[in-house]
Amino acid sequence: MNTHTLNNVQVISRDGKPEYAVVPYIEYLHLLDKAEDNTTLIPHEVVERVIEKEFNLLKAWRKYLGLTQKEIAGRAGITQSALSQMERMEINHRTATLEKLAMAMKIETSQLVD
Repeated sequence: MNTHTLNNVQVISRDGKPEYAVVPYIEYLHLLDKAEDNTTLIPHEVVERVIEKEFNLLKAWRKYLGLTQKEIAGRAGITQSALSQMERMEINHRTATLEKLAMAMKIETSQLVD
């Protein structure tokens, strides 16, 4: 097992390939803090649908995931017509409903909110 240090990072190799990186504790804490940032990520394709096709986030996510209104409505325990109406209107939907829809699409609720 070989080791070498580069810019305060110790790389430990096995069989000539990097296996571990050891960083100073303060760097570790900084990286941990950045990893715990509550930034909501939305795929480019979803954002593109919102901008170019003027979909709301709910419809853009559904199309991106390749799901039908009927599938999501069934999973979320709402009617297909209610979901259709939600996709057409730019209103603040109830948090409980957004949570059900997010769970139905296996995404975070924050990914459905502007």
